[in-house]
Amino acid sequence: MRVEVPPERLDAAITEAVRHLSQRTRIHGFRPGKAPRAVVERVVGADAVLEEAMDHLVQRAYRDALVEQQILPLTQADVKVEQGEEGKPVIFTATVPIRPEVKLGDYRGFNFKPEIDTIDEPKVQKVVDELRDQNATLAPVEDRGARNGDYAVIGYSGTKAGVPFEGGSAERMPLILGEERLIPGFEANLLGLQPGEKAGFDITFPDDYPEAGLAGQQAHFGVELKELREKILPAEDDDFARSLGNYADLAALKAEIKTRLERNALDRARHEFADKIIEYATANATLELPDILVEQEVEIMHDELRGSLARQGIDEAAYLKATEKTEADLHADFRPRAEKRVKVLLVLSKIAEDEGLEIADRDVEAEVRRARERYGNDRRTMAYFESERGQSFIRSTLRRSRLVEKLVDEWLAAHPEHPALPHLEDDEPVELAAPAPDADAGAAPPARSAGSRKKSRPVAAKSR
Repeated sequence: MRVEVPPERLDAAITEAVRHLSQRTRIHGFRPGKAPRAVVERVVGADAVLEEAMDHLVQRAYRDALVEQQILPLTQADVKVEQGEEGKPVIFTATVPIRPEVKLGDYRGFNFKPEIDTIDEPKVQKVVDELRDQNATLAPVEDRGARNGDYAVIGYSGTKAGVPFEGGSAERMPLILGEERLIPGFEANLLGLQPGEKAGFDITFPDDYPEAGLAGQQAHFGVELKELREKILPAEDDDFARSLGNYADLAALKAEIKTRLERNALDRARHEFADKIIEYATANATLELPDILVEQEVEIMHDELRGSLARQGIDEAAYLKATEKTEADLHADFRPRAEKRVKVLLVLSKIAEDEGLEIADRDVEAEVRRARERYGNDRRTMAYFESERGQSFIRSTLRRSRLVEKLVDEWLAAHPEHPALPHLEDDEPVELAAPAPDADAGAAPPARSAGSRKKSRPVAAKSR
C-alpha cells in the first residue's frame, strides 16, 4: 500500500508529540506537558520531536488504510517512509503479507457416506471384560511360581565386569511380569520363581540403550522375588452387574453397554464423515500457502509438544537427546502437518464466507463468558479472549465448526434413508483452547482441527 497523509495531520501529530515528550521529560521551569515546542526541541532535539510525531502518525494512517481497503494482514508491515517533512504530505509504503486467494473446487459432490460401526456381542463382551479387569482384586500367590500377568515386587543388583554400575540396583521394584518394563528378556528370568527365591543371570543391554556406557554391554544381575500377587477377576454374574450401578442383572448391564456403544458409534460416524468432507474440500481447493502462516503453525505445534512433555515431567532437552533430534529437525518433521492444518483452515474460512455463514455477537459473548469460567484466574488468557483479536478468534472458530455441522446436516437432509446422526446443538459450547492466533484474525490458525468434535462419553461404570 502507498499511503499519502495531508500535511495538516503531521502538524497535529507534532503538537501531540510535543505534549507527550514534555510529559516524559523533566524540563526546568515547566510543569509536565506544558513546555512549548521550542523549549522541548532545545532539550530533546527537533529530530526527536519529528520522529515521535511520525511514529504515531504512520501507525494511525496505516491502520486507517487497512480498514479502508478491508485488508487483514498476517504479520506486521514493512513500512518505508518516502517523505516526512513539515509542510509537505507524509508519504509511506507498507508491504504486508495478506491471506492468500483461495479458489474452491467442489465440496458437496462427494460419493462417500457416513460409516457406522456395527455393535455386536463381542464388542459388548469386550467392555464387560474391561469392567471386570478394572474391578479386579489382587491376592497373594502361594502355591505356584511366577507367571506373566502377575504383580511382583523384586530387589536386584547388577554388575558389569564384576563392578556395580549406577542405576543397576533397587531394593523394591514393582512390576507386572510380561510387560517388559525393564531390559528386554529380564523378566523372563523371573518366571517360575516363588516369593523369597533368588535367581542370577547374564543379560545384554540393547544397542540403542539410552545410557551409552551400557548400550550393547553384558551385565550380570542377582534378583530376589520379594512379593507375588495375582489378579482375581470378579465373576461375570448379576451380582457383579449390580455392584456397578443401578442394574437389575447382567443382561441389563449389557443392554446399557450396547446402547452407549451404539450412541458412540453414531457420534464417531458423524465425526469421521465430517473429517472426510473437510479432506475432500481441501483436496479440491487451490491456493498458495504463505510461509509465514506455516512457520507460525510449526511454532504452535512445537508449543504443543512442549506442553505434552511438561505434563509427563520430561525435559525438552532430554527428549531431544533421546530422539537424537535438533529443534530444526523437529520443525522439519512438523512442517508437512503444519501445511495441511493451515490449508484446511484457510479453505474452511473461504467456504464459510461463500456460504454467508455469520456468527452473532451474542454467540461470541456467550463463549467469552464460558472462557471466563474456565480461565477466570488466568489474566493473560482472559485479556486475549476479551480483546478484539481474541473475539475474532472465537468468531472464526465458531464459524468453521458450524460450517462443518451445516455440510453434514445438509447431506443427511438429502439422504433421509440414512440413520440420523447426533450432533452438537447450536448452544453447546465449542471448546476453546488457550490463546493460539487465528488465520481469520491475521495470524496462524488455531491448533485444534476445525473438524474435530467432542467425543461422547465412553462406556464407564462406578468402581468400588
